Amino acid sequence: MTHENKFGMFIHWGTYALTGVQEQVYARMDWSREKYEALMHAFNPVKYDPEKWVLLAKEAGMEYICFTTKHHDGFCMWDTKYTDYNIMHTPYGKDVLKMLADACRKHGMKLSLYYSNPDWHHPYGYNPASTHQWKAVMSNDIDNGIYREYVKDQITELLTNYGEIYTFYWDIPPKVYDPSLNELVRKLQPGIFINDRGYDKGDFSTPEREYRTTEGTRFTRMTEACNSVGEQSWGYRSNEDFFSKRYLTTSIDRMMAMGGSYLLNVGPDANGEIPEEYASRIRRVGDWYRRMEGCLVCHESDPFDYKVRKGNPIVNIKDGKSYFHFYEGTVSSSVALRYFPKLPKRVRLLNTGKDLNAAIEALPEYFQAGIAQTHLHITGIPIDDLSDEPIVIEIEW
Repeated sequence: MTHENKFGMFIHWGTYALTGVQEQVYARMDWSREKYEALMHAFNPVKYDPEKWVLLAKEAGMEYICFTTKHHDGFCMWDTKYTDYNIMHTPYGKDVLKMLADACRKHGMKLSLYYSNPDWHHPYGYNPASTHQWKAVMSNDIDNGIYREYVKDQITELLTNYGEIYTFYWDIPPKVYDPSLNELVRKLQPGIFINDRGYDKGDFSTPEREYRTTEGTRFTRMTEACNSVGEQSWGYRSNEDFFSKRYLTTSIDRMMAMGGSYLLNVGPDANGEIPEEYASRIRRVGDWYRRMEGCLVCHESDPFDYKVRKGNPIVNIKDGKSYFHFYEGTVSSSVALRYFPKLPKRVRLLNTGKDLNAAIEALPEYFQAGIAQTHLHITGIPIDDLSDEPIVIEIEW
C-alpha cells in the first residue's frame, strides 16, 4: 500500500455499547437472544455528533474513518429495508451512517465501511465453514446462498446511498468462494479497495492487533493493520485496559514504515460520544504522528545498506530524504552508521523538529585489527525525553 497507505480511525459502535462490556458480549458472556436483542429498544444515542468524531480524527492526522455498519450480532447501523433489526427501529430512529457520511464529506474525510460476514440474527446466517458462529440462528435447512443474496442487497444499499466509499472491510473470512460479491462492490464503487476477509482474495491484507511479519521490512502487497486503544474490547468498555502510547506508536510506526495503512480503533459509548479516556489517547498518539510530518505515507524503501550500529531501523526515502524509523527507540543518545553515501547536508530529529549533530569520525567502541572504524556519528538525541514514542531521524544527503 505504498502509495495508498494512510492513518485512519476504526469505529466499533452498536447496541452493545449499552452493556459497557464488549462488542461480542452476546456470545462471550452467553446472553440469551431475548436479553441481547432487546437492547435495540433502549438504544438512544442523543449526544451523537459525528462532526466531533471527524474533527478528532483530523486532529490526530487521520485521513479516513472505517465504520462498523453491521457487526456479528447482525444489528444494522443504517436505514436498511431488508431487516427491522436496525437503527431506524430504536428510540433514536435516525440513520447514523448517513449523518457520519455527511460529516466526512463536509470535512474532507474519506469513509470506509465494515461489514460482518457472520450474522447472529439472520435466520440463514449460519455458515459451518467459518468461525464466530456461536450465536447464529441454527437451521436444519442451511442455505447460505439465501444469506448471500441478503448480503448483496445490503451492500447495494451501503455502496449506493452514502457517497464515495474508500475501502470495504469484510470481517471474518467465510471460507466460501463467491466472486460475485466483490464484483458487485466494484460495480457500485469503481476504484474502491476491498480487503481479504471476504468471498475472494480482495486487494489488501488485514493483520490485526500485534503482528510480526516474515517479509522483511516491506510489505509485498497492500496492507492495512489495525488495533484498538483498549486491550479487552473494540467496542465501548466502561472499565477498559488501555494500551500505552509507547505500545501504540511503536506499532503504528513499524507498520506504516513498512508501507501499510493503520486503523486505530475507538468505541463510542451508548450516548454516541467518544469518551475522553478514549479521545485523549487518540490525541496523544496523533500528536506524535503529526510531528512525523507525513514521512509515514507515500514513501519508498531506501536500498542503501547503512549497517546501523545498535539498532535495526526501517529506512525509507521520500522527497530525496532518508527516514530512519527506530520504532523501538534507540539504545543511547547517538546513532552510528558504518556505511553512508556522504556527509549529510542536514540531520533532523522529527520528534522535536530540531537538528542533530553529525560527524564522520572514528569510534573506539567499533574497531577491527586494533584500529577504530570510521562511522557517521549522529549525536544529541534526547532519549530520556522521548521514552514513550518511536524515534525518527531525517537525513538530507
